[in-house]
Amino acid sequence: MPVLSQDECAPWLALTRVKGLGGVGLKKLISRFGDARAVFSLAPSDLADVEGLHREVVDEIVGFSSWAEVDAEIGRAKAAGVAIVPFGASGYPERLRMIADPPACLYIKGGGLATGDDRAVAIVGSRSSSDYGRRVARDLARGLASLGFTVVSGMARGIDGAAHESALQAGGRTIAVLGSGVERAYPSEHELLYRRIAASGAVISELPIGTRPMAFNFPARNRLISGLSLGVIVVEATEKSGSLITAASAVEQGREVFAVPGPVGSSRSRGSHRLIRQGAKLVETVEDVIEEIAPQLLPRAGGAGPIAPALAPNASEAARKIFALLNDGSLHVDQVIEKTGLPPARVLETLLELELQGLLHQAPGQIYSTAR
Repeated sequence: MPVLSQDECAPWLALTRVKGLGGVGLKKLISRFGDARAVFSLAPSDLADVEGLHREVVDEIVGFSSWAEVDAEIGRAKAAGVAIVPFGASGYPERLRMIADPPACLYIKGGGLATGDDRAVAIVGSRSSSDYGRRVARDLARGLASLGFTVVSGMARGIDGAAHESALQAGGRTIAVLGSGVERAYPSEHELLYRRIAASGAVISELPIGTRPMAFNFPARNRLISGLSLGVIVVEATEKSGSLITAASAVEQGREVFAVPGPVGSSRSRGSHRLIRQGAKLVETVEDVIEEIAPQLLPRAGGAGPIAPALAPNASEAARKIFALLNDGSLHVDQVIEKTGLPPARVLETLLELELQGLLHQAPGQIYSTAR
């Protein structure tokens, strides 16, 4: 990830210190004027023309004088080994950039964000999780990570921690989004987990260095978890769980919402069951998740017309056999298993891989064909 100079970061950090200016106002300003530096050079009349920008915010921008505090914050981040990625930087996550109220800056501890992180799925749930909930979270995180998805969560106790741990154990990437300063672990018992995530993935926050984990920071944090992701899986949630806030943010952002059913009568199941009644996709296995988000991963057609799908040169023998079979026509999954003679688990795994690569299309009823 490119490291921006202090001069490049400063105007964006300054915008985070303008009282009354949130992510919505930020997007309006940047859409109108293009860059944070330009905003601080404008006349009050220019700023007053921005729809929805209150007079108090205009006055704050015009009279902004806390540049020494901004420089000090940049120094604190550098000393803590934390990168600051402004909204206008190329390394800012594109999916997060598109939400209604994106942060002006992200603080990132670790190796930074990677290109593959645009294939991210969030797993969230109860801090006081059950053995069942942690087992399901581990299975889902392991399955997603093994398929190349980045697992996003909030590094909280319970479900979040189990999801991060399993993604790491599977050799995958995981991103933790904190509701506090990114320079230290919260909760403190996740210090080792925090270090492992930073070593192979990223720990992210929109909050300044040294910000304590106050309760009012977490609802805003949750919109970043969903904003970074293709979809959000809720594993165990009470009726007042913060995970339901994450799910609500996902709906507002146009993300997929998934929920894992739990034991009837359990307080930890009520939030998840409510989401299912409201239309969330019921999830039992990772295949349930992939089925829903796979269409978002297909390459968009260009202006040159359709391109015939082709296997990679290093495709497995199973992939070659299944792809050749489906090139001759559509088949039900049971027919694929019968005609190839491969183990059912191997067929299902290969079909999923080929679908994610955009090489196969799955029609209702588990009918597969090549993606022509």
